[in-house]
Amino acid sequence: MFKDYDVIVVGAGHAGCEAAAAAANMGSKVLLITMNMQTIAQMSCNPAMGGIAKGQIVREIDALGGYSGIVSDKSMIQFRMLNKSKGPGMWSPRTQNDRMLFASTWREMLENTPNVDFWQDMVKGLIVSRGTIQGVVTGMGQEIHAKSVVLTNGTFLNGVIHIGEKQFGGGRIGEKGATGITEQLVELGFESARLKTGTPPRIDGRSLDYTKMDIQEGDDEIVGFSYLPIEKIQPKEQRCCWITYTSPEVHEILKTGFEQSPMYQGRIKGSGPRYCPSIEDKISRFAERDRHQLFVEPEGWNTVEIYVNGFSTSLPEDVQFKALSMVPGFENCKFFRPGYAIEYDYFPPTQLKFTLETKLIRNLFFAGQINGTTGYEEAACQGLMAGINAHRNAHGQEPVILQRSDAYIGVLIDDLINKGTDEPYRMFTSRAEFRTLLRQDNADLRLTGLGHQIGLASDERLALMKEKEAAVSSIKSLLADFPLEPAMANQFLEDYDHTPLAEKTKALKVLLRPGIGLKEMVTAVPQLAEAIGDAGALVLEQVEIQAKYDVYIEKERELVKKMAALEDLNIPESFNYDKLTALSTEARQKLNKIKPRTLGQASRISGVNPSDVQILMVYMGR
Repeated sequence: MFKDYDVIVVGAGHAGCEAAAAAANMGSKVLLITMNMQTIAQMSCNPAMGGIAKGQIVREIDALGGYSGIVSDKSMIQFRMLNKSKGPGMWSPRTQNDRMLFASTWREMLENTPNVDFWQDMVKGLIVSRGTIQGVVTGMGQEIHAKSVVLTNGTFLNGVIHIGEKQFGGGRIGEKGATGITEQLVELGFESARLKTGTPPRIDGRSLDYTKMDIQEGDDEIVGFSYLPIEKIQPKEQRCCWITYTSPEVHEILKTGFEQSPMYQGRIKGSGPRYCPSIEDKISRFAERDRHQLFVEPEGWNTVEIYVNGFSTSLPEDVQFKALSMVPGFENCKFFRPGYAIEYDYFPPTQLKFTLETKLIRNLFFAGQINGTTGYEEAACQGLMAGINAHRNAHGQEPVILQRSDAYIGVLIDDLINKGTDEPYRMFTSRAEFRTLLRQDNADLRLTGLGHQIGLASDERLALMKEKEAAVSSIKSLLADFPLEPAMANQFLEDYDHTPLAEKTKALKVLLRPGIGLKEMVTAVPQLAEAIGDAGALVLEQVEIQAKYDVYIEKERELVKKMAALEDLNIPESFNYDKLTALSTEARQKLNKIKPRTLGQASRISGVNPSDVQILMVYMGR
């Protein structure tokens, strides 16, 4: 019934979908196995993509040739570029999405991807021989063979759902959990642990009074995620979101449920997300605050269902309802379903290589929440990289590894492999030391060449990137030579409260003035507009960023070069750190466990101090 596959992907969430698409588009025969074909690419939590640092990740996925950016653009109901008041290294795109359209668009794209087959069943075990994965065993007893297997099980591994004192098995509300895989992997020598996440109640939007909330509209300029020319909604078509707040009265009602809370009564053993805590966790940890912000987000174009972002909870249903009914605008709210917490198995990611292949079992890859991350974007980028490397392993090719200076994806994987995590890992711009280089606007310039080289990014993507690169270079050269006459620019400068020109000045020098934008300058100076020609807004933005931040960009590039020197110092995989008694005990233990490939990787391991790195450098020098 089943042929042998190059790659089997287990799970069809965000990680699984990207893994299957990447491996198939690179030429592998792929089987995507999911327990429910109707929940492919389900947005299990909030109906949104991107946000701070996460938006950069989605753009990187797109630049490499993944699908998340395209799907997000096709299903968006609102777009916002966050952090525009800060420098461009902090700008982060975010879409509000139609939940059902997002999932159906993903499924349609996968079904239109040659080389992807589907099978609906639970995977209950792995076929392993002599330390190498051979395939999987399904709940119906089929043995399906493949050269590589990618596990993207999400929250389904021995998942338990908690609502107050009630608890029941499940990987998502209304869906059963997955059993058998954790137990087998532990028998094979893997370490597992438990994590927890949660979701808020879903509300009937017809029961809300939006006049008591602050409106949050989308941007007038819709950039989106994908570098391909995807048709997007018009700004005036966007759906609004709203903001409201809890109060001391709401907090007091929530506290009445603490005695029945699974988190406070110890029924939940796993750690929850530090940066997206439940509402009960917020009012305990931040007792000094008398209110917390709630984002009221529509679930799509053709539904009244509302997602209450910021009110994740596992308190009893009656407490959830009483408390939310005290929030302005929610006085007459009707629940579609209560919030809940879910506890699930994960495998500390220090057990992985940089390719996301496991160290213990060859050709077995982990991606997504199985590695301890939280968030669609973090899962999707791991799926993409696992799919790329599962394909390359299956065909005897060298792996693809992104460095910390290449992409936020590289930062995420490097953090997971070297530092591990004992709580759900979320990406932030502060985690990236080279964030001036790793901007959302230049992900195509950074990564599309690599994506095309490995056979993932299309010829169209490469051509668009080359065209953009050439246009940016040409306009930068033109600005460096173009003489602005005082008569051309002074009215414009006065409008922006800048000192007028006394003599001819190069356009680039004027652009470097604080508060002066290239788009506005081109609009105000017809001669400059004529010289530049028909350049798009994103090209002009790229020129402006490169010009204004050139000094900072060069400083980061120099730092990258210095860091690269450590990355070039390889450490033999069989190296025994126990013989280096000058190393601290903790350093020896961590180095023997993680077995870093390079001195640079060793320097980023938690517990390895600069003095330990110096000792290693001296020894390697010998």
